[in-house]
Amino acid sequence: MGHDDTEADANYLAEKIVGLRIFEDLDGKMNRSVQDVGGSVLAVSQFTLYGDVRRGKRPSFDAAAPPEKARRLYEFFVEHIRAAGLHCETGRFQEMMQVELVNEGPVTILLDSGKTF
Repeated sequence: MGHDDTEADANYLAEKIVGLRIFEDLDGKMNRSVQDVGGSVLAVSQFTLYGDVRRGKRPSFDAAAPPEKARRLYEFFVEHIRAAGLHCETGRFQEMMQVELVNEGPVTILLDSGKTF
């Protein structure tokens, strides 16, 4: 969650993730959503994604939302994923974690509620 993000941004991202067609159909095309395949979501808060290293060698996290705001929006986001009927596991907010997962395919998709890319 960014410094300027709101509940509308969290809702936009939740809806986008729920409906994003990133799983293959019978023809091998990315045409099915997490709902379509009966999948679940792992939502892990990671403010370091806001690390900006364009100036200097030490990351700046100035664009990240302050912890209290970020936690509220993160929980709002998770509740919207769950309200869509999906099972959603979470990480622990503001804690060191070791996350283990299996990633199918070399696909990474960036989502931005500001729609800058």
